[in-house]
Amino acid sequence: MYGLFVLLFFYLLGCAVSALTGHFIPGSVAGMILLFAALSLGWVRPGQVKRASMFLIDNMMLFFVPVGVGLVTSYSVVSRYMTAIIVASLVSTVLVIAVVGLVEQRLESRRGKESGDE
Repeated sequence: MYGLFVLLFFYLLGCAVSALTGHFIPGSVAGMILLFAALSLGWVRPGQVKRASMFLIDNMMLFFVPVGVGLVTSYSVVSRYMTAIIVASLVSTVLVIAVVGLVEQRLESRRGKESGDE
C-alpha cells in the first residue's frame, strides 16, 4: 500500500510541476523523472515500490482499453488522417531504431576502450 502511495505521490507531484511550467512536459512524464531522481538519490528504495509497480505492469493491458475505445469512437477522424498517421509512425520508428543503434554502438566502443579490448 505504501508503494502505491509513493507512485501516486510522484504522479501528482509531476502533474503539479507540469502545471507550474505551463504543461511543457506532461505530468506523468515529469512524475516519472522525479521518481527516477528519487530512486537514484536513494530517497526511495526500489523495494518500497516494487510490489505496486509489478501489479501495475502485470495489469498494463487495462490501461490501453480506454485508448482503444477512443480510437474506435473517433474512427472518422482517424480514417481521414490515416496516411499521416502511418507515415509519422514509420518515420518515428525508423528514427528511434537508428538513434538507439548509434547510442548502443558508441556505448559498446566506449566500453571496449575502457576495458582495453579494442
